[in-house]
Formats: sequence, structure tokens, C-alpha cells
Amino acid sequence: MESIGTSGSGDIQRTLELLWEPERRPTRGPKPTLSVERIVLAAIEVADAEGIDAVSMRRLSTELGTGTMSLYRYLPGKAELLDLMLDRVQKPSEEPTALGTTWREAVEILARETFALYRRHPWLLQINQARPVLGPATLDGMEKMLVLIRPMGLTDPELLSVLIMVDGYVSGVARSHAHEIEATEQTGRTDTEFWTEQGPYLDQVMRSGRYPMMASLSPDTFGPGFDHFEFGLQRILAGLDTLVAARGADPAPVPPTPPPRPCAPLGPAPADGTATDHDGPPAP
Repeated sequence: MESIGTSGSGDIQRTLELLWEPERRPTRGPKPTLSVERIVLAAIEVADAEGIDAVSMRRLSTELGTGTMSLYRYLPGKAELLDLMLDRVQKPSEEPTALGTTWREAVEILARETFALYRRHPWLLQINQARPVLGPATLDGMEKMLVLIRPMGLTDPELLSVLIMVDGYVSGVARSHAHEIEATEQTGRTDTEFWTEQGPYLDQVMRSGRYPMMASLSPDTFGPGFDHFEFGLQRILAGLDTLVAARGADPAPVPPTPPPRPCAPLGPAPADGTATDHDGPPAP
């Protein structure tokens, strides 16, 4: 899956205004009949069903039953829309225990929820997010995670690295799953059919003695029964356990997260803000 979109490639200032002041109405033209939120949700639906490359202002105008130029009263273009989509799908849960009560529970749930997020929105794997435009949902999710993993006793750069490590692992597995689905759709051949066709040749090669190590592997080595995602996740958690123990961190549950502060209007620089509703924790 090639990268076909880049976050932060549009008008940064306008994107920040749309992220942090979503209720601001267009100042020109007749009374608005749409909203930024409705446009963003429609774009996400199209991307989920057909891929991010299917999202265009013209396509959205058809979905929303309006003229293409009408959408530009709400959004500058697709680049800014993409950043709003990225923030919207990462809205964390309002439930105080949605990510567990200990750092280990938080990291494990984060990994599983992030994997589920990529499965729901596979187009996320095609977006270059090296320069994310930080909106309220993204920052709210990071705030909650950092509060939960603070008791690990790591330095601040190490805490951030934990989030980066988890997302790197999960996105890699999710990308492999997406590639498998994509291969089946493009070729019309299932994984079972694909490997069955190679079976006779591979069996002959294994019997040649050229690959004794691979020939000695058990029949279930490459079977679907082994959960590679779970195996890798548990090794990550075990490694973090060892690191935390070495630092002498307090394993006690962390206190409840304090109530979020209300979003303040934007001035020259971004202000604090929060988001609600759940669609999966943020990918760092």
C-alpha cells in the first residue's frame, strides 16, 4: 500500500481553525446547509468503503447532494479535509477506564484498539503522518495515554517512544493484513489457493536437501493457527515489564484522569481543547 496522502500538506492555520473551532460558520453567502463535521464524516465513509483515493470534493458533493463549489465555503480543499479526517477517527473514549487503570493495561489496550482502528479504516496506512496537524482528538488521546503510563518511571522521551513503538508494531501487522486482503481482491485468488499452487514445487525443493533448516520445521509453522500479533504484543509487554522493574517503578494503579478543560478560542497559537466519542486511541 503506497502512501497517497500526506498530513499537514495544506493550509496549516486554516486547518487548525477548523480543528479547534468547528462551529465557526462561513462568513459569506447564504445560510449554510452543511457543517464541517458532516462533510468529514461523509469523507470517512467514502474512504472506508473505497479507499482514500476515492475521496474528492466532487465525490463528496454528490454524496451530500450539493454543488462542489458549496463545499469550499467550509473547507479549503482535500488536504485540509484529510487532516480533519485523521483527527476525527482518533477520538478517544470518554469512559475513565476505557484504557485500563495501570500502565500495562493501557499499553495492551492501546495496541489492540489501534489494530482495530487500522482494520476499520485501512486507508490510514496509506497516509504519511510524519507531520501531523494536532487537533483536539489526537491531543486528548495522547494526554490520556501519557497520564496512564507515567507510573512506568521512564523519562519523557522514553514515554513517547513507548507510544511510537506500539504504533510501529501494530501498523506493521495491520499493513500485512491489509496487503493480504488487497492481494485477494486484485488477483481473485485466496491465500489458500495461492500457496496450494506452489505446494508441489516447494515440497520438491525441501526434499532436495538445500534447505535443511526450513525442511525440519513443523507442518503448522506457516499455518493460520498461530497468532503472530498476540505473540509480538506479549513480547513487547514483557520487555517493558523488565524495564519498569529495573527502574523500580510503582506498580500501583494511577489516579483517575482529571476532568478535561473546555476548549478556548484560538488566538495566534493553539489553545487547549478536548474531544469526545470513541473511534479508537490515537496513533502517535
